Formats: sequence, C-alpha cells, structure tokens
Amino acid sequence: MLKLTCPYCGIEADETELHGGGEAHLERAAGGAGDSELEQYLFIRSNPRGVHFERWHHIHGCGKWFHAARCTETMEVFGTYSAQTLRPPENTLSEIKRRRPNWVNA
Repeated sequence: MLKLTCPYCGIEADETELHGGGEAHLERAAGGAGDSELEQYLFIRSNPRGVHFERWHHIHGCGKWFHAARCTETMEVFGTYSAQTLRPPENTLSEIKRRRPNWVNA
C-alpha cells in the first residue's frame, strides 16, 4: 500500500486518505494559447516508468494539496513537499540520486 507523509500536517497517510491529482509541475497554457498549446496542457501527460512527480490531495486529513516524488514501478517514495513549490526541492532530488545514481531529471 502506498503511504505518503503530508508535508503540512506531518501525518503518514495511506492511499485511502489521499486522492491523486496527476502530474506535478505543469506549466499552464498562456491566456492567448492556441489549440495545440491547450491540447498539450489539458491532455498530454508523461507516464514514466520509474521516478515521477505527482500531485496529491490529503482529502481525509488537513485537506491540502502537496507534491510527491515516487517510483511508479516499486511505489518507493523519495519525498513529499509543498504544492506551491515550482520545482522539486534539492533534498528530494538528492534522495532520488542517492537511491537511483543513474537517474537524470528530464
């Protein structure tokens, strides 16, 4: 079972207390974006095998959104952090590199 620690309330919650919100760190399409840019923003997502950055909602807890870095193959969690963070924090990236030395942040 997937367990994530909410960075706001500090509770280790299993997946029954959370709701996945898809890929993290997406850039919104600009106000005057064309059809192709809107399609990219709304529908096209990476679905990597391995390290992935995701959004999670602590629905049965503090109710806040946060980001998590985890492995989609092993369910291993590398870290969780604030949803207001524009890029994964250095300590999370360091933890990924420590456990996956050959990993490259795309």
